Amino acid sequence: MSKREVYEQKTEEILQPIVEEHGFELVDVEYVKEGSNWYLRAYIDKPGGITVNDCETVSRKLSDILDEKDYIDDAYILEVSSPGLGRPLKKEKDFKRSLGEEVEIRTYRMIEKQKEFTGILRAYDETTVTIEMENGTEKTFEKSNIALIRLAFDF
Repeated sequence: MSKREVYEQKTEEILQPIVEEHGFELVDVEYVKEGSNWYLRAYIDKPGGITVNDCETVSRKLSDILDEKDYIDDAYILEVSSPGLGRPLKKEKDFKRSLGEEVEIRTYRMIEKQKEFTGILRAYDETTVTIEMENGTEKTFEKSNIALIRLAFDF
């Protein structure tokens, strides 16, 4: 397991009881480098949406525990936020919740001369995702070929 994965996993273990205590859902944790800075990001949600105060509450509790445990070697910026409208589907629960919803898929390589697909999420398993295209046909993608899958949203 990489250092990044260890940090994310340990942070998830710390965060889970905090978010459950407040009736929130832990959507994802990521430890990423952007420019010269490292970011530890936690995405939380609840029915009706997350407020700034919700993020602040979780951030303060998490920050105190992170200071106490001190397992991250690098200097980093802690962010707690809502996953937002374009939230990617990553975990089994994300796919389950999104069955029957319209999703956008971006692939790493061209498939039939395109890299972006939109359709209704019809099925998924450990290795594949199936969507129903606008023309009524189903298309199955290998998860290893998917760069991004998220709920589609129209403005």
